[in-house]
Amino acid sequence: MTTNNKPRWVFFGSSHFSVIVLDELKSLGLLPDLVITTEDAARGRGLEVKPGEVKEWAVKRNLQVLTPASLKNEEIVTVLKSLGPWDVFLVASYGKIIPCSVFEIPRAKTLNIHPSLLPKFRGPTPIESAILFENEMGVTIMEIDEQVDHGNIVIKKIVPVPHWPAYYKDLEEILAIEGARLFSKILPEWLEGKISATKQDHDSATFTKKFAKPDLLFSLTDPAENTLRKIRAFSENRGAYFITNHQGKEIRVIATKAKIVDGHLVLERVKPEGKKEMNYDDFKRGLK
Repeated sequence: MTTNNKPRWVFFGSSHFSVIVLDELKSLGLLPDLVITTEDAARGRGLEVKPGEVKEWAVKRNLQVLTPASLKNEEIVTVLKSLGPWDVFLVASYGKIIPCSVFEIPRAKTLNIHPSLLPKFRGPTPIESAILFENEMGVTIMEIDEQVDHGNIVIKKIVPVPHWPAYYKDLEEILAIEGARLFSKILPEWLEGKISATKQDHDSATFTKKFAKPDLLFSLTDPAENTLRKIRAFSENRGAYFITNHQGKEIRVIATKAKIVDGHLVLERVKPEGKKEMNYDDFKRGLK
């Protein structure tokens, strides 16, 4: 710890979830001394090389940023050690492998905010998977180790979620904020060695996958609950979709908003292939 009793720490993240965590930590008075995120890349329709949103967030606040292509080299380890000493590292949706040569650098280890109640939903899509298959949601602070979402649990919390199943964006925000608050809450005692992490029940672990295009397809005759979950789970990325026919042509239609009324699925907003988002009733009138 520094003389003014503020911890020196590094944040690893690369997604919108990461930015929400950073925003909440800033509001709690916890700004990282260094941010590590992904390198600039071609983004948007014009494929212009731009920084990711985590880098943009850090630069606006005059924070030091590193964007290594990989953490699996001695150069980044040397740089991190030279910028230390560090009290703790925090990971929140970084998206790259963090080797032990990096996560063992800080004196109080490397912690991770994971948006599920581990050991449930390890892997790349815990939020989507929870919306699809679960009725209870939460967030976990865990130690990073050499396996994915396998480390010891520092603390976890069940998080009440209104209007379940939630839309992805809403659940992402709730869990990111709760994860940041939980990290802030336990950090002082964690750094003082007053909290002991506990081993996960690995036999109870469940694993998520990256979803492919066929996983996003649904039929309007599928069970309403299953379809609603699919629409809301994929509402912030590629979108769950159905196929309809018009004048002998198949049209792919993404459903962006839906609800259940009297046990029946009601589509509210859709985005037909090649067109702007619209009300579903307007889309149906257009077909006629």
